[in-house]
Amino acid sequence: MGRFSDKVVLVTGAASGIGEAAARRFGREGATLVLADRNEEGLRKVAGDIAAAEVLTQVADLSNVDRCRDVIAAAAEKFGRLDVLVNNAGKDHLGKVDEGDIGDFSTVIETDLYGVFYMTRFALPHLRRSRGCIVNVSSVSGLGGDWNHSFYCAAKGAVTNFTRAVALDEARNGVRVNAVNPSLVYTPFTAGMQDQPELVAKFEERIPMGRGARPDDISGVIAFLASADAQFVTGVNLPVDGGLSASNGQPALS
Repeated sequence: MGRFSDKVVLVTGAASGIGEAAARRFGREGATLVLADRNEEGLRKVAGDIAAAEVLTQVADLSNVDRCRDVIAAAAEKFGRLDVLVNNAGKDHLGKVDEGDIGDFSTVIETDLYGVFYMTRFALPHLRRSRGCIVNVSSVSGLGGDWNHSFYCAAKGAVTNFTRAVALDEARNGVRVNAVNPSLVYTPFTAGMQDQPELVAKFEERIPMGRGARPDDISGVIAFLASADAQFVTGVNLPVDGGLSASNGQPALS
């Protein structure tokens, strides 16, 4: 039996990257899964590869409040409970404050922040009943500033503090709320940056362990925070960054 053999786990942004790795990790540990992403083809592939007890997929834009409500409702209707919510879906914007379209800021905030808020709000009644937990995927860019990522930093900074606030409110209800804060992770999310070897080298140089993270480096920590091993851990924003935040270096994009 795995640590999550009797748990229903919902992962957003599950079609690739950290979300895919988290879905596979929970599946290996016996969870019943609800996987949400706007990428239907990628979602279908991930779900088909996971040997979990049962997998429900939901094609959804998590910046849309109605779709967030629908995803939670579908999970509850199908499985009758929800034990773990992993808020991972996200979007980035590369550029300074006065670069790009003004609407890009709204797009990043709506996906990276509003999506976390919507999913948390609709999931909480179910998590209170199961005395479950939430793991948000924030970023070290939510702990400090980062060059050319002001939109992303604004969203992830809000997620970081939202994590703390909801943890305080929900502790007496038995719901734990934590976040992981990665630095550079080699995923499709950072594919544009990975096409620039000199830029990647600069990021890696700032990370004491000398490399960015693989998705599995993050998913294992997500699983820990969601497990009974972390039963007395709440309100934590945990850097998973190869030592970056222990140094005087600047954050790197997750």
